[in-house]
Amino acid sequence: MKKVVSISLGSSKRNHTVEVEIGGELFHVERIGTDGDMQKMIAMIGELDGKVDVFGLGGMDLYIYSQKRRYTLRDAKAVVKAAQKTPIVDGSGLKNTLERRVIAYLREKTPLLDNKPHVLMMCGVDRFGMAEALEEAGCRITCGDLVFGVGVPIPLRSLRALDWVARIFAPLVSQLPFSMLYPTGKKQEENTPRAEHLFREADIIAGDYHFIRRYMPPRLDGKIIITNTTTPEDLQLLRERGVKTLVTTTPELGGRTFGTNVMEALLVALSGKGRELEASEYDELLTEVDFTPHISDLH
Repeated sequence: MKKVVSISLGSSKRNHTVEVEIGGELFHVERIGTDGDMQKMIAMIGELDGKVDVFGLGGMDLYIYSQKRRYTLRDAKAVVKAAQKTPIVDGSGLKNTLERRVIAYLREKTPLLDNKPHVLMMCGVDRFGMAEALEEAGCRITCGDLVFGVGVPIPLRSLRALDWVARIFAPLVSQLPFSMLYPTGKKQEENTPRAEHLFREADIIAGDYHFIRRYMPPRLDGKIIITNTTTPEDLQLLRERGVKTLVTTTPELGGRTFGTNVMEALLVALSGKGRELEASEYDELLTEVDFTPHISDLH
């Protein structure tokens, strides 16, 4: 049995363990939250290094993206160094492959992207592949990178604008402490609404669930959410807020969806190559295992 462990900066309340068969292989999958304690995360990775097949890095990213470049986050470098033997992935490989396929699936198999819906991307540099696929599908895009990422109240109304801002600011932003960029630990459980007008004007809200949960308004009546990791408690909260449809880009395992970092780690372990894969290799494996999005009608 292969073992995949996701060490997350997120809340330990979301910890989960499951055994699952994928591609003919049996996997033990575990998610361990460190409640925002990066030193604990580093120590845990060092302790388990060489004892598991692949690490998933949860609750933080290794990189942020513009259209043609990626920038390594300063805090992530110290985390990666703790894994000397076991490969470690943050999910970015799947954000640029699986999530493009999810948008293509929604376009071909569902009416959710009909009539050029207005999409609020919570953070485009975190999910540039999804943002590009949505724009290619005819959606009108607003990116909240400045609004929700660094607190500057300027929405970006196109991917061209996002790329321009990313090329200028990403080298600086990548050097900031990660806690300034993304909710970690107990902050993931807080809800402090911001820029409610951007949520109101959108038909679809897309991106990382913790960003959505942190900043969403009290009501999301009739909205479609496209996100990644959700628990039964998350579904109940979204139902109470009036969300119409929830699309999770990763499949359900053991009663809940895991983050893209876990799914990427599973594919790396399945490949047996002991390294982060190329986009073509991820695509090949995704076709083999036939991952499809999970769509829930919350009404």
